[in-house]
Amino acid sequence: MAGQGASEPALFTELEVEFMAEDESINIVPNVRMDTLNMICGDYGPFRPQIPVTVPLWLGIAMKKRSKCRIQPPDWMSVERLSEVLEMEREAPREFQPLPFHYVEIAKLLLDNAREDFENNYMVQSLLEDIKDVRWDKVEKGLKNLSGRTHAVKLKNISAMEVNRMRTFTVRALQSFFKHDNDDMMKQTPTDSDSQSTPSSSDRLPRRTLRPR
Repeated sequence: MAGQGASEPALFTELEVEFMAEDESINIVPNVRMDTLNMICGDYGPFRPQIPVTVPLWLGIAMKKRSKCRIQPPDWMSVERLSEVLEMEREAPREFQPLPFHYVEIAKLLLDNAREDFENNYMVQSLLEDIKDVRWDKVEKGLKNLSGRTHAVKLKNISAMEVNRMRTFTVRALQSFFKHDNDDMMKQTPTDSDSQSTPSSSDRLPRRTLRPR
């Protein structure tokens, strides 16, 4: 993880976020026969030609690079589905459409390593870029509404890369608001010395002469 001070919010690099996304599952279609792969993180396979199997993204890419499989594009990466998401993102200026938490990283890794397995791959990439732009515009507009009364920020269906991108600014802004509000409260709270030096209303009343017993 990128080095951070004790008081700094954790911030990952894009490569680190991609690394975490590689554990997401994808479907591949092997073109070779292989026995089950027994690994520390789990068992995968057996692999039979033309029979789809689910594997982690990192394993699918590794096999693809060795020409041992083709990758089945996820349903959400079809042109039809991405077009629907983009339209709904534009129609709902305060809502984020549900997409995989690591959709940005998954799409980049698949298009970088298995572009030929996608029909209309240029259209898929273009739609993804438009979706990212629309969603980030919503994030920026939401951050402009932060104020001293904001104690937390909740964004439903936000993605990992979007969270990582906005985390530092948001946390620092909330910390600044919190510190500013506390300083104002300290200035308004009377100290013990002030309360002792200021006469109370009862001290300003005329004193009564006591009658002798």
